[in-house]
Amino acid sequence: MTTFDERTTVHAFRDDALGEHDAVGLASAIRRGEVSAAEVARDAAERVRAVEARLHAVQVHVESPAHTVGAGGAGGAFAGVPTFVKDNTDHQGLPTGHGSAAFTPRAARQHAPFARQFLSSGVTVLGKTRLPEFGFSPTTEYEGAEPVRNPWNTGYSAGGSSGGSAALVAAGAVPIAHANDGGGSIRIPAACCGLVGLKPTRGRVVANAQSRQLPLDLISDGVVSRSVRDTAAFLAAAETHWRNPKLPPLGLIEGPSGRRLRIGFLLDSPNGVQADTATRTAVTETVATLERLGHTVEPVELALDPRFTEDFLAYWGMLSFLLGITGRTLGTDFDRRRMDGLSRGLREAYLESWQRTPAVLRRLKRTVRAYAAAFRGLDLILSPVLAHTTPPIGHLSPTVPYATLIERILAYVAFTPVNNVVGTPSISLPATSATEDGLPIGVMFSGRPGGERTLLEVAFALEAEQPFRRIQDV
Repeated sequence: MTTFDERTTVHAFRDDALGEHDAVGLASAIRRGEVSAAEVARDAAERVRAVEARLHAVQVHVESPAHTVGAGGAGGAFAGVPTFVKDNTDHQGLPTGHGSAAFTPRAARQHAPFARQFLSSGVTVLGKTRLPEFGFSPTTEYEGAEPVRNPWNTGYSAGGSSGGSAALVAAGAVPIAHANDGGGSIRIPAACCGLVGLKPTRGRVVANAQSRQLPLDLISDGVVSRSVRDTAAFLAAAETHWRNPKLPPLGLIEGPSGRRLRIGFLLDSPNGVQADTATRTAVTETVATLERLGHTVEPVELALDPRFTEDFLAYWGMLSFLLGITGRTLGTDFDRRRMDGLSRGLREAYLESWQRTPAVLRRLKRTVRAYAAAFRGLDLILSPVLAHTTPPIGHLSPTVPYATLIERILAYVAFTPVNNVVGTPSISLPATSATEDGLPIGVMFSGRPGGERTLLEVAFALEAEQPFRRIQDV
């Protein structure tokens, strides 16, 4: 059993039914009868309990999870694999709190459409993971509660908004977990916690019910995982439940292709934020690996409208404003005055210039042109995930005064939002290098619409060339 001492690294890997399996390997072991789904669920629950006192990643933990086995049953790709659902997505019988103290969550009457798609793979849901309020922050921290901590070093952020899911997967409590991404919320925690995090193309999976009602749908659901094959298997399983006929089918992608690609790379963000030294090194080392694998890699410019960051921030503020108006649909006791400092600051900033909303939306929707122009002659674009390495707990806390906090966020989250606005796929992968403190650094590949296959094939190649660092080896 895992015991805790004064070390800052926390993980739950041990000799039990889960072993060191990823989700694909664990599902295979269950199918072969080497372990049972019940044993796996029991041992995963033990692992969660062992790390939760240090990580604070869980919002709801189901003590008897057998009844939550997904609709895919024994035939699902992940049949019997334990997992968690992020607490901004309805799972029947469990409350959905959205990370907010502004209301009292109530048990969901039915599964959200994506939850049904996820469950169709056969997973066993052990509970729900924590996120920052309404997923607005790139760190999972709160005004009046413990933050979610990074298992590689508990003094640091696990990222956001899917920080709870990333912390549990990185710590080995479960092999895979639900995440979603409206501005980087799959890729950011994946980068912070040394995981694979793919934001699918808009429409690749079942649409988020709330985002369908907005003028610009930013959100894509997916997973965070410790292996490329788990993410590939998730997309294949999701496609058997529902496939968008407007996008090219994926099927099960199982390894790299022999195709030689032309890849552009950025070291600094399109809006002028310079990446720090460790992050730049992670990208340049990836460039060297790609060239060694036979790909052509060259610098590229992504010429966004100079107002892109300002416009994205305005749209972000509009979302907080709308939540303040419609919050009673989440709970009858909803009180927007109890929203945290980041949410309140975003709303107040939006109200100062709400008249600009139509122009903001027009410019954001035109971003697709700049993205397409950058991709002329290219298959992929490589960049940092974040402009600097993972910050310590407190640096991005909602208790920081809003003006300082938003300045810090914009100096950190400078690469990921473009894919949400354009709707294109993007994947965060662990780099070969780490920070001086041993924390992971992520690199990001962005693709064309519907281009998940190319992203995954490159990810498989990089993983084979240099296997990802493992927390249990630290």
